[in-house]
Amino acid sequence: MDRLVECVPNFSEGRKPETIDALVHAIQAVPGVVVLDRQSDADHNRTVLTFIGPPESVAEAAFRAAEEALQRINLTTHRGEHPRVGATDVIPFVPIRGATLDDCVHLARLVGRRLAEELHIPVFLYEHAAKEPFRTRIEDIRRGGMEELAERMRMNPEWAPDFGDAKLHRTAGATIVGARRPLIAYNVNLASKNLDIAKAIAYTVRASNGGLPSVKAVGITLKTRGIVQVSMNLTNYEETPVHVVYEAVKSEAAKRGVEVQSSEVIGLIPEAAVAQVAGHYLKLENFSMSQILEARMAQVLTRDLSTTVGQFLEAVSAPNAAPGGGSVAAMTGAAAMALGVMVAGRLLEKETQPQKVATLRSKRDLLIQLRDRLQAAIREDAAAYNAVLQNIKRPMIDPERGAALQQSLNVAIAVPLAIMDLAVTGRDVLRELIPFASSPLAADLKAGIFVARAAGECALTCVKVNLESLKDDPRGPDLLKQLAPYEERLRRD
Repeated sequence: MDRLVECVPNFSEGRKPETIDALVHAIQAVPGVVVLDRQSDADHNRTVLTFIGPPESVAEAAFRAAEEALQRINLTTHRGEHPRVGATDVIPFVPIRGATLDDCVHLARLVGRRLAEELHIPVFLYEHAAKEPFRTRIEDIRRGGMEELAERMRMNPEWAPDFGDAKLHRTAGATIVGARRPLIAYNVNLASKNLDIAKAIAYTVRASNGGLPSVKAVGITLKTRGIVQVSMNLTNYEETPVHVVYEAVKSEAAKRGVEVQSSEVIGLIPEAAVAQVAGHYLKLENFSMSQILEARMAQVLTRDLSTTVGQFLEAVSAPNAAPGGGSVAAMTGAAAMALGVMVAGRLLEKETQPQKVATLRSKRDLLIQLRDRLQAAIREDAAAYNAVLQNIKRPMIDPERGAALQQSLNVAIAVPLAIMDLAVTGRDVLRELIPFASSPLAADLKAGIFVARAAGECALTCVKVNLESLKDDPRGPDLLKQLAPYEERLRRD
């Protein structure tokens, strides 16, 4: 994927596994999105999920998760230590690769508007997405919790939400949506039950009180563990590294006769931040990220495309039914779209006419969407066919076998049909780019056109084979007839 955005939504539920599973499934259901991490805390009564994907897919996944949270989380009965104003409390978008903060601001405002218009949840924008300077910091929006936010919304026109009505949703509260750079959620646990000590240390170390730059901190109680915690966000770990924060909290605790019991990272932490800690405590000379085994491996494997592609080829070569023809069709189609993205990007570097720039950009964006959708279909097709095989193995006396097999066959037909449609759509876009291209770039486009056609033919073959499995289904002949327009479009010169 050329463009990657991270999203780290926080939900006000950390005690019900079925609710947390449903939130994860809502995110995973969006093609192209990968869930990297899930962490829940019963004392905080909070779950933090981390996922990445193409910008448009990440935005859709964030909305679907908030929609699921609306159905499952009721703040009128919620109890937890972490400050909060919503069932889906905060949705930050973070640029990772090939995306900018401006792109993430656009996503934040897009999702914020949808939450208000479709789910009737008031939305406040924060960090780089904020429209009002006094609402840039999330702690300013959360100050006083839901009760004080509701009062500010009611009494002060300046505290009308950025999207939605100026009143909290009855069960879901409000949601804070924004765009920010990567941060580290880092907590230090103290061997004490004295909440005043944790609060005093948090007051001392946080930036807003003249403490450590780029550090936000609060003191809370962990009732289930019988200790207190200094809970922090490090908004710029290069300015204030993790070990500096740890030592500061440890020093302040020692002044009050308290020891540090442990510390923890919530969610994910950048590799460079871990390297900072190792370099400091081990007093490493001339240490760099290139000396980390996994970092060097990732660098080399990314450079060596044959190794990366080889993993897919090994999976196809294995004596398993899936991944098979449908996944190969999707992979082939995605490669064709990638050629188009490359050509459009190179053309954009040199084009200056506004109208041509707009045309090239729109075609490139469409090809990116098609590429990412086809890439997601590699996994979807394999999963669909595996589901068919699993249902075939169910006992014949199983009363649900027939319906389950029918449903899985429907999906196994729908996925390659979508692959064919995506490949043909992309092939047409590649053709439209040829008049803009020089001879060498036109050759790349023509190669993409041939490859896209092959992907479509491969997917069509898979659809027909799967349709034959429905020979006893009265819908079979009609479904075959419905293939005719696709086939005609595929073979149109």
